[in-house]
Amino acid sequence: MTNQKKTSRNPWAWVSTLYFAEGLPYVIVMSVSVIMYKRMGVSNTDIALYTSWLYLPYTIKPLWSPIVDLLRTKRLWIILMQLLIGASLAGIALTIPAPNYFQYTMAFFWLMAFSSATHDIAADGFYMLGLNKRDQAFFIGIRSTFYRIAMITGQGLLIIAAGYFENSTGGNIQLAWTIIFSILAALFLLFFIYHKIILPFPVTDKPAVTQSGSNIFSEFIKTFVLFFKKKNILIFISFLLIYRLGESQLVKLASPFLLDSKASGGLGLTTSEVGIVYGTVGMASLVAGGILGGFLASRDGLKYWLWWMVAAINIPNSVYIILSLTQTTSFLLINICVGIEQFGYGFGFTAYMLYMIYISDGQHKTAHFAIATAFMALGMMIPGMASGWIQEMIGYQYFFIWALLATIPAFLITKFIPLDPEFGRKTD
Repeated sequence: MTNQKKTSRNPWAWVSTLYFAEGLPYVIVMSVSVIMYKRMGVSNTDIALYTSWLYLPYTIKPLWSPIVDLLRTKRLWIILMQLLIGASLAGIALTIPAPNYFQYTMAFFWLMAFSSATHDIAADGFYMLGLNKRDQAFFIGIRSTFYRIAMITGQGLLIIAAGYFENSTGGNIQLAWTIIFSILAALFLLFFIYHKIILPFPVTDKPAVTQSGSNIFSEFIKTFVLFFKKKNILIFISFLLIYRLGESQLVKLASPFLLDSKASGGLGLTTSEVGIVYGTVGMASLVAGGILGGFLASRDGLKYWLWWMVAAINIPNSVYIILSLTQTTSFLLINICVGIEQFGYGFGFTAYMLYMIYISDGQHKTAHFAIATAFMALGMMIPGMASGWIQEMIGYQYFFIWALLATIPAFLITKFIPLDPEFGRKTD
């Protein structure tokens, strides 16, 4: 009985698995779903439109984050959401063979997206409750590393495995993806059991129910009001919505472009090859770009590198124009081009993340950062919804030219954003 109520445990026993379990559903919803639907013959228009809607739970999660605080403990929310995510994955596996699989699987992806967004809220809160200040600082790199490992697993290993099952089942794509999602469902059942046993019971992990619920509600409303009363708030919001206007459209069609046949304007790669491109070379380049961006911003300040970062996240999109024009068969060249684009994305995204921190500074900075991330998700969702329709109307070559032209507003809005020259610079 005492083991079940331990107020603290060795963080090595749970931080890594918790953040792996946090990152994996997100990459499944945002990336794996796109590749699965493409392999099952869904049109680019439908893929982009409906999978972009899956950003919505991450966009509006600040609206229900107080519920996670008010009702039950963060620990209970975590294990319940892992159980729901596992159930969602099982539902996808069971409905893939169904005649109306698209509608059924999308419903389960929606359930998983809401469960994943709620899990994010609870896990990040539990991290601060379950660790002291010293351990919070020490394990911040560990949690980030395992979140990235989840990204590599989703974009790389899962896609490679799906390609293997496609081949080993004689090209039975439905069966291959049923196997993948059955394995994922079993994995989250294990996460549920493991974390139910291992997660500590921090003394401070209690429902935030006070003597006056109305005071909590009014404070919640106040945080939103204060955010929208910030000076230059319209410029801030415009920057959050526009900075990735080109990338938000390209990201939805990049994998379908690699998978589509040459007759359809694509490169005709196999499922496993796409897993290698994005899950290994692409992810390594993304991480390297992010590390370099963080290092340079901390050395010289964000403002010093801002324009370089704006260029880095946008201009490398042009490699897809080259790939679509040449339709190269060189797997090495494809990896190099994707590596360049992903490195630029990692480097340029540093500016975006740091500027969200800059915007959120002041009273209620945690809540304001959550609101900023909601606008970030909205900036990905809306353009992404139309990207598939645009591509099918004009073809891949002209679509990638359009995606490059769509980066111009990012350069224009950057000229007007206020920024302290010293922000981001590491000091003693």
